[in-house]
Amino acid sequence: MSAMSLFSRSEDLPGLHAVLRDCSPGSKGLKRLSAGDIAVIDAPDITRTLAQELIQAEPKAVVNVARFTTGAIPNYGPQMLLDADILLVEAVGASVWEGLRSGRKGRLTEDGELYHGDKLIAQGEVLRQLEVESQFSEAQQSLVDRMEAYFGNTIQFIHSEAPLLIDGLGVPESGAALRDRKVLVVSPGLHHREQLKELRNFIREFEPALIGVDAGADTLVEMGYEPDFIVGDPAGIGAEALRSGARVVLPADPDGHAVGLERIQDLGIGATTFPAAVDSATDLALLLAEFHGAELIVNVGAPFDLEAVFAERKDATPSAMLTRLKVNRKLIDASNIIDLYTLRSGSGLGWMWAILGLLIAAAVFVIIAGSYGDGSFMENFVDTWNNIALWFQGLFS
Repeated sequence: MSAMSLFSRSEDLPGLHAVLRDCSPGSKGLKRLSAGDIAVIDAPDITRTLAQELIQAEPKAVVNVARFTTGAIPNYGPQMLLDADILLVEAVGASVWEGLRSGRKGRLTEDGELYHGDKLIAQGEVLRQLEVESQFSEAQQSLVDRMEAYFGNTIQFIHSEAPLLIDGLGVPESGAALRDRKVLVVSPGLHHREQLKELRNFIREFEPALIGVDAGADTLVEMGYEPDFIVGDPAGIGAEALRSGARVVLPADPDGHAVGLERIQDLGIGATTFPAAVDSATDLALLLAEFHGAELIVNVGAPFDLEAVFAERKDATPSAMLTRLKVNRKLIDASNIIDLYTLRSGSGLGWMWAILGLLIAAAVFVIIAGSYGDGSFMENFVDTWNNIALWFQGLFS
């Protein structure tokens, strides 16, 4: 199919005329997307899963706020969409949401301009076959090069920190309070405050040991909790948290020098150092909990996965990867615990509770009726029932 055949011509304005659908994460547009529509998404490095969902809906075009391929990873999604004869326009920018009216007709030109009537609401770049193939090859080679460098750094880290990872050399001894307990490690990452709120039932039920990492210690104190340990640079932690009674652990260089020791001394509190060639206080907190025999370690505010490594996220370091491999048997991300404690309501759940309430009420009535009187349980129940029936009969006669 030629590029021009993708566009329908009207008497007034050229371009593809179709209903626009907001298919961004959290919207309902993807469910409402129909054949011939124009889908507007926000999906950098679009996944095969999302591409397949779009293909099944059969839109005429997909407009992406971001780039279909950023160059971070080689992804198949763009090629799948082009193979399905779907027009792709990318990098229109987040300003498209200001003018977009999902469910109303719009117009997409062959130059990547998106209109509502005569009003231009966004402009991007039309993505073609040769560009997709070239971007995939470049991203593939870039990923290989970056992973070679990453795992080279990983080997260097193992050379310097094998004693720490294997035998816990350098881990502070003052961690007996963590043994055989569930431990909550709170780091000041994105959404950590919201996650901590959603973990309140877990905290109430299991009373885990609490480790505040950097400003995560302040969050614990602000929300009414008392951290058992604080790990991090005191310069970024409030005095109230540092004076809360928690054991303070200072990250230190391998030679023992700890930044922030002066602040600890000024506040008049004690602290121990954790010497290691590790930049992340979260990694140190996880190792502290694992070394001292924590039963389970719940990680708040510091998720880690392979995608983070591929994307070269700042906190996705070799030490972070090795630390999580070390504590893997005990480590679980907070989002999984939150899912376990979230009651997902279904369409029949209300009826279930109503029926359960009626059954309980009936059981209570039977027990009370059978216990009131001098006869047997059944005689008492029959007498009570007859008295109620007579009362109703007199009420309505």
